[in-house]
Amino acid sequence: MPQSPIAQPPVSDNDTRLATRYGRTKRSQLSRRSMGVLAGLVFAAVLGAWLWWGGVLETPAQLQYRDIGHTIISDTSVETQYEITTAPGTRVSCALQALNSSFGIVGWQVVEIDPSSEWTRVFQTTLNTSESAVTGLLYQCWLP
Repeated sequence: MPQSPIAQPPVSDNDTRLATRYGRTKRSQLSRRSMGVLAGLVFAAVLGAWLWWGGVLETPAQLQYRDIGHTIISDTSVETQYEITTAPGTRVSCALQALNSSFGIVGWQVVEIDPSSEWTRVFQTTLNTSESAVTGLLYQCWLP
């Protein structure tokens, strides 16, 4: 015996009003879906632009520096050894400092490093100090 399809109850005005009130109409479902797709596309565009700007357009770091050591020469001078890595043909400026036992700065010098054809170079600079120093350090380097 064939089964008859299940009959749907007739839609009343009350059901239509409730569906409209709570956003369950076909039109509202389509609107929500299109807003979701639009939000996803906007998010993808913003993410893609951010990755492009941060990864492709941003220049990579072209300066690295580090302390190698120091030598106390006398009560009024300390020699600082340091290494700088940068692209060939790049001018660099560095600040060196000498510290006393209380970590006070007793010597300071800014050195200008001329461009070279090498990537990594080692330097030694003698700092004059106002009193006895216990260390000589490379404070910071920058591209002028």
